[in-house]
Amino acid sequence: MSAPLPSLVRLDNTPEFDPNTVTPGVVGFFAIFVLAALVVLLVLDMVRRVRRLRYREEIKAQLDAEEAAALEAESGSLPDEADDADNSSGGPARSSTDL
Repeated sequence: MSAPLPSLVRLDNTPEFDPNTVTPGVVGFFAIFVLAALVVLLVLDMVRRVRRLRYREEIKAQLDAEEAAALEAESGSLPDEADDADNSSGGPARSSTDL
């Protein structure tokens, strides 16, 4: 059983590869640097776009709330305008905002 073991052990200590040709070198460093810079720029752009989208949604919700409040206030004052139109001389009813 011990016969295959010595055949697996290498007897000479010469390396199979040259360590200078295995390292990525300057080209690999620049490639990784450019890749990392692009990732950082993409993340910054995504954050900017998400922030802009969130602000647009907040403003849209605020404008919708203001419009709903204005319509509610206007619908609440419609019966008063109808009474004013009955008392007028037959012309179109005017609201205080039309003046």
